[in-house]
Amino acid sequence: MPGETATLPALPEGAARAGPPVLEVEGLSTWFFTRRGIVRAVDDVSFALAEGETLAIVGESGCGKSITALSILGLVPSPPGRIVGGAVRLRGTDLLRVDEEAMRRVRGNEISMIFQEPMTSLNPVLTIGAQIEEALTLHQTALSRAEVRARAVEMLQLVRIPEPERRAKEYPHQLSGGMRQRAMIAMALSCNPRVLIADEPTTALDVTIQAQILELILDLQRRLGTAVILITHDLGVVAETAQRVIVMYAGRKVEEAEVVALFEQPLHPYTRGLMGSIPHLVDENTERLAEIPGMVPALNALPPGCAFAPRCTMATERCHAEMPPYREWQPGHYSACWYAEALMQHGAVP
Repeated sequence: MPGETATLPALPEGAARAGPPVLEVEGLSTWFFTRRGIVRAVDDVSFALAEGETLAIVGESGCGKSITALSILGLVPSPPGRIVGGAVRLRGTDLLRVDEEAMRRVRGNEISMIFQEPMTSLNPVLTIGAQIEEALTLHQTALSRAEVRARAVEMLQLVRIPEPERRAKEYPHQLSGGMRQRAMIAMALSCNPRVLIADEPTTALDVTIQAQILELILDLQRRLGTAVILITHDLGVVAETAQRVIVMYAGRKVEEAEVVALFEQPLHPYTRGLMGSIPHLVDENTERLAEIPGMVPALNALPPGCAFAPRCTMATERCHAEMPPYREWQPGHYSACWYAEALMQHGAVP
C-alpha cells in the first residue's frame, strides 16, 4: 500500500482476493483525430482488476494494448488523441473526471507503469538513484532526504541488482539492458502502487533475462500484493504468469477468459490463430508454423461487421456485414464471434 515500506509480508500462495476490484475500466474509448480520419485506437473496452491479480492483455502490434494503458494513466498525447468515452475507476474514483494535479498524485504512487524500452524511458542525464528518489520525494513527503536515498538503494536491492549502492550512482548507459529493466521496476514499485502496468517488460531481452524479469515481477507481486496488468504478444508468457486474459484486435476486445479456459477452449478464430503460431519445441512435425493471413485493417477505415472477418477462414456473409455481440458463452468466458455463436448453439465446441 502507498506509504508503507517495501518489505511487506508475503501473501499466502493462492490466497483469495476478497472485496471490490481495485481498478475498473468501463466502456473506455480513445480515438485519434487525424487528417486521414478518426483512428479508433481503443473502442468500448471494459475490464476489472482485483487486488493481487495478474491480467494479461494480448494481441498483435497496433491492437490497442498500449493505448489502453496510457489512457488509464491519462498519458494519451492530445492532440491528436482524446478519450471520448468511458470510465476508469480506481477504488471508486473515476480518473477521467479528476484534474491533472490529482492525476499526478496517482501516477507512480497508486498506479505505476513499466514502459517497453527502458533506455528511452529513463533520463540519460540523471543517475538511476536520482530517478528513483524523484518519485519518492514527490509522493512520500514524510521521508527525510537520507531516508529517500536509503529507500532508493533498498529498491535496487529488492530487484536484485548487485552492488546497489554503486549502481544508484551510475547512469542508464552504464547498465546492461536487464539491469535497466530492473531499475525501471524498482522505480515503478518504489511507492508500493496498488496497480502495476507492465507494457512488454521483456522486449529486446534475451530469453534468460526475460525469465528472470518475469519471475521478479511475480515475486514482488506476491510480496506486495500489487495487481498487475501485463501487456504482451507472447502467449507463452501469458500461460506462465496470468490468471486471466483479454485478447484485443483492432482496438476492441474479442475474447476474455481465465488463462486455463482460454488455452483449453479458445472461442475466437483470432485467438486460435495466435495460438497456432506458437512454436512447439517437442513437436516432431517439421511443417511451417501456422500464420494468420492478411494484415490488421487500418483503424481509420475498419470494415463493416467483424474487423477480423477479412482474415478469418471461418467468416460468413454475416461476419462481413454485422458486428458480433460480445457475450458470455461459459462462466467467465466471453467472446465476440458469429462462428463461435453458431457452434455453441448447436452444442459443438469451436
